[in-house]
Parts: sequence; C-alpha cells; structure tokens
Amino acid sequence: MLAKNTGLVEFATPRLKTTKIIRQIDNMPWIQAIVDVEPSNAEEIEELLLAIGAQAVTLKDGADQPIYEPKLGTTPLWDQTQVVALFDAEQPLANQMEQLSILYKAEAERPFPAYKLELVEDKDWVREWMDNFKPMPFGKRLWICPSWLDAPDPSAVNLKLDPGLAFGTGTHPTTALCLRWLDGQKLDGKRVVDFGCGSGVLGVAALLLGAQHMLGIDIDPQAVQATHNNAERNAISEAQYEVYLPEAAPQTQVEVVLANILAGPLVELRDAILAYLLPGGDLVLSGILESQAQDVAQAYQETCEILEIAVEGDWVRITARKHG
Repeated sequence: MLAKNTGLVEFATPRLKTTKIIRQIDNMPWIQAIVDVEPSNAEEIEELLLAIGAQAVTLKDGADQPIYEPKLGTTPLWDQTQVVALFDAEQPLANQMEQLSILYKAEAERPFPAYKLELVEDKDWVREWMDNFKPMPFGKRLWICPSWLDAPDPSAVNLKLDPGLAFGTGTHPTTALCLRWLDGQKLDGKRVVDFGCGSGVLGVAALLLGAQHMLGIDIDPQAVQATHNNAERNAISEAQYEVYLPEAAPQTQVEVVLANILAGPLVELRDAILAYLLPGGDLVLSGILESQAQDVAQAYQETCEILEIAVEGDWVRITARKHG
C-alpha cells in the first residue's frame, strides 16, 4: 500500500470511518473527487486515488446509515459508501480521473464507479476549527474555555482546554452530560479516576471543582500527553494528578469513577472499572446510545444502585452508586 511509507491518521465517527493523510493539509486550494463505491471495492478505489496523488482519502456514509459502535477488531462500511479524496488544485485531476476510468474498465472489466469533482474553498482549516470552538458553560459554576481565548466570566470555574490530538472538548453530548454532573457535585477532598481520559477534560474539571486527586487512564499515549498538558495549563499541581497507560496504572480505590468511552467497552471492562471504586462511591458512565442504556445498566446493577439515566439527544449518562 502506498500509505505505508507516509504519515497515517485514523479515526472513526458514525458517518466518517477512516482518513489517510499523506502530508499536512495547510492553507491552500484543493479539488476533491467524490466516488460512489460499494463496501467490497472501497479499499481498491482508495488505493487507486492515492496512487494518482491524493493527499488525503476519507471513507464516509453515502446515505444515512450511521455505524455507532462496530464490534472490536472490525471496520464495517456502509451499504452506500463514498470515497472522498483531496488533490492539489494545480493537479490536472479531470484528465487523470478520465484516464483512470478507462484503465480501470479495461483491467477490471467493469466501469469505474460514478464520481464528481468539486473545488474546495481555500481555508486555514486549523483556524476555522479554532474559530468555531467557543467558551461553553456547564451547569452553574463550570466553563470550558479554549486555551487561546479569554474566559467570559473570570469569577467562574474556568477550565482552559486545548484538546490537541485527544478526544474531549465538551461539544459532544457524552462529555457535556458528565461535565454537568460534575458541576452539581460536592467534590471537596474526593479522589477521582478518569477512565479513558482523552484530553483530560473530565478529570481536570473535577480537580478545579474541588477534588483532591485525579488518576487518568487511557490506551492512547497522545491522550496521556494531552491530559498532562491540560493539567499544567490549568495550574494543577503535579501532586494532584497522575496519568497512565492501563498496564502502568496503579490499582487504587477512589470515591468517584468517570468512564466516558463506549457501551461495548463499558460492559466488557466492567470489573476493571468497578475495581477502582470504593463501596458507596459514585460511578458515572457515558458514551452510551439511548438504545444501549438498559444493557449497560443491567451489567452494573448487581454491584451498583442505578441512580439516574440522563438523556441528551441520542446519548445518555448513567450514574450509579456502588453497594456498600
């Protein structure tokens, strides 16, 4: 594969599956080719577009068939998938796509999939994202503020956040549900585990709201670094927090455990999550679709009392208390 010798970034959302990026996409004009494919030939078309000079290739939902939580180890595609490839605007893409279509039909003995070409507006995409990430309130006390902007209410509890390459800004309902729960709690003197900490937004928020200590755990080294950076950005003392990959994390028990991941891992990792929680401690689970809430609650109800299932849009937060 051409991409093996390049930088590779992969991520998933319900309607955006995989992106391969060969070089950083900076402030320059682009042409995008949008190709309608079937799941069976998506990878083939992706590799052909990379071979003729695509700088980024994205597989996306071509209709309205979200895949929220595929099984571990699988990368299912939608029945109607689109391959979207970005090319330098100076590249003679129309001619190249026409030649590619002719060669593909001759070698594969079937027509090249339908496609269209579009000019992409010339933007500074990093600046575009920064301009749209605004300070946000969560509850009565807490604000999440981008690190490059001033806090709108200096007297509030203001968490200065730079998510970097790790997930967690507060804009997604799963994170917002957890932040609002934290805002309503008396955390003074309590210890917190942020299981799947991402950018550290939940754990750092807990510390700013009065928690004594936070232990962050994540499988992604970039998340570990992002949590460190955001803790330092908010003047959190090194004595107040620790962040580890799972295999290095110390085993301890605390008064509050936060786990904003996905329903499948929440069920599969139930025992590992509960091992961090003291009897009588509070458990906050999120990253759960409303249709999955009862299955997750059932997995925990033998060990915990389910206190609330809060809903925002398609997503829920489950709060529970470990039997004491």
